[in-house]
Amino acid sequence: MNEVAKKIGANIKDARKLNHLTQKEIASALNMTQQQYSRFENGVFELNYSQILEICKILDITPNEIFEK
Repeated sequence: MNEVAKKIGANIKDARKLNHLTQKEIASALNMTQQQYSRFENGVFELNYSQILEICKILDITPNEIFEK
C-alpha cells in the first residue's frame, strides 16, 4: 500500500471527523458509494485532482491540509 495515499487518507478522515460527517455523507456528495469512499480514506485507492478539490470544498479545508502532517 502506498504510504502517501495512506497519509492523505488519514488526513481526510481526521478532517471528516472534525466536521462531524460520515463516510456515507461524503460519498453521497461525491456521487460514489460509501465503500468506494472508504478505500480513499484507507489509502487503497488514490484520489484524482478533481476529487481532492471537491473533498476540500465539502470539508472546508485546503489541499495543503490534505497533504500535510
